[in-house]
Amino acid sequence: MNAPATPPGAGPADVSSARTGPARTGPARTGPVRVGVLVPLSRPGWTEAGRHLLAGLELAVREVNDAGGIGGRPLEPVVRDTAADPRGAAAAVDELAGLGVAAVAGEYHSVVARAAAARADALGLPFLCSSAVLDALTGRPTPWVARIAPPQSRGWRVYADFLLGAGHSRVAVVAEPSVYWESGTRVLREYLAPRGGTVIGLDAHAHAPTAVCDELAGSGATALLLLVGQPDPAVPIVRALRRDRRLAGVMAGAPAGQPEFAGWAGLLGGDGAGIPFLRYLPQRLGPLGAHVGKALRERLGEEPSFVAFEGYDTIAVLAEAMRSHGVDRERIAASWPHLAVEGTRGQIRFSRAPGTGIWQGERMPVQVVDRDPEEPGRFRILHTG
Repeated sequence: MNAPATPPGAGPADVSSARTGPARTGPARTGPVRVGVLVPLSRPGWTEAGRHLLAGLELAVREVNDAGGIGGRPLEPVVRDTAADPRGAAAAVDELAGLGVAAVAGEYHSVVARAAAARADALGLPFLCSSAVLDALTGRPTPWVARIAPPQSRGWRVYADFLLGAGHSRVAVVAEPSVYWESGTRVLREYLAPRGGTVIGLDAHAHAPTAVCDELAGSGATALLLLVGQPDPAVPIVRALRRDRRLAGVMAGAPAGQPEFAGWAGLLGGDGAGIPFLRYLPQRLGPLGAHVGKALRERLGEEPSFVAFEGYDTIAVLAEAMRSHGVDRERIAASWPHLAVEGTRGQIRFSRAPGTGIWQGERMPVQVVDRDPEEPGRFRILHTG
């Protein structure tokens, strides 16, 4: 268990002592309050997720400013495209710090968020991560980093519990090399093994889609989990699986959430239905969630994903931190354990989660969902945790 770098109730002086990097220009005392925004908007980033994340962030900024901003000062987002590049994200954090942002928000890809978090920690710059779930976003405990999304270990254990409940104790995973996919596979193995389950690993780079099917046919697995990028190689693997008569009874799964987005259904149609994935939404949205969902639907021209709601909640939290504690970076970082913010999916509070080293949003809802094979545009809730 990682010990907290800053105990609950610590003030700004405690936070400033954790800074290890060079000093940077702090937020201005007048004019707009600038917030850095990191999102993947170009390939090889998952651009569809980036578009949804940015839509939620920008909607919340607009509503904060319509309500009077931060003490009468408008909130101004300074957006940087990470393109799923960890080094580019770290450079963007440096640039944003020099531009005087009060905090940095956003990011979807875990390996990118990890690089951004490490740089923010070194610079003494608050970073509120929206969507990346890798448990260890930093190599050490830090007071500067907080996260809205639940950690991967929690979500993927819920998914493993769903697999067992659905009768899948022998599970194959086809994975690309990545810290994120390796971490997810480890969570599945550690959860399933004591319960009689087995995880069989297949290398997506070493096997063409048809070869994946050949390996799967001889494995005895009843489920194949896609721990790979979207659209390639996820889409070709699904197509090969659906067309292989030997595997008619094998369930495809995508815990990372690829089927959540409209692009998945557009590429696969009915073949993309019936593939369970993780989604971080409650069974029913409250008044704020319903309002935000309607506004996001109009902004995006399609059904908003959980990623869009995470973006909105990120700005809602930062706005409350700045209203209640001020726009100084140290005070924002010191505010994490004291916040109680009404978000789109329930109240948001932060605590120290074992093994993460950061301030973690508590009790975020977790669902296992799929697209209804009878109506691929409709989602079915299969399991909650």
